[in-house]
Amino acid sequence: MVEPEIIKNAQNGDREALIQVLREIETHIYRTAFYILGNEHDAMDAAQESLIKIYSKIHLYEEKALFKTWIQRIVTNVCIDKFRKKKVNVSIDEHEMVIKGDDNVEKEIISAYVAKDIEEAIAKLPEHHRTVVVLRYLQDFSYNEISTSLDLPLNTVKSYLFRARQQLQKLLHDYQKGGVQG
Repeated sequence: MVEPEIIKNAQNGDREALIQVLREIETHIYRTAFYILGNEHDAMDAAQESLIKIYSKIHLYEEKALFKTWIQRIVTNVCIDKFRKKKVNVSIDEHEMVIKGDDNVEKEIISAYVAKDIEEAIAKLPEHHRTVVVLRYLQDFSYNEISTSLDLPLNTVKSYLFRARQQLQKLLHDYQKGGVQG
């Protein structure tokens, strides 16, 4: 993540530091937006909107919170706003798969299908469950960081994750029985 000194310089008006901060976080922001929103177009819009908010509000960041938690709250709120405005039904776009000519082609193909099935299962979760799953398992946030990012009580975060895991188990039950046969 971004060095605290660079963040401080950005807050003090150093344009180069601000550009560096935005460049270092843009991939992280896009990835979170993509997993929450489920498609590239909306994720790009949300990432851009999040970067603009971070750009305009970086002076409000206080060091008592982790910077990654602060930016995560912004991107998550932008995504939630997009859901509320559009009442979107999430769908996972088909991902192009490049097959390389090596001995592990079959494993790569199976892995790509499993990853796609997992993405689709996550996309089927209710918004609040999907958000905590993305933060916990895809962004490696701790329970406390999720609680802070989403402004939720810690027990609510734990409850959402528990219910989300239960739903994912139901959605992915074929894999528990030894895999899906195409």
